[in-house]
Amino acid sequence: MSFGTSLVDSSCPYCGEPVQLVVDEGAQEQDYIEDCQVCCRPMRVSAQLANDGSVELTLRSEDE
Repeated sequence: MSFGTSLVDSSCPYCGEPVQLVVDEGAQEQDYIEDCQVCCRPMRVSAQLANDGSVELTLRSEDE
């Protein structure tokens, strides 16, 4: 079975600006730090792949 990536829209927890993140569809759960493309502050990204193939994404500030 082959997996790809998805572009997922969300908002930065610091500046509130919309951001697009690339999520690996081959990993059931992901937890990592990525800098906001707008304000450059580090966001904690948690992504889970749902049974229907959709991606549930949560962005938090680094200190949450």
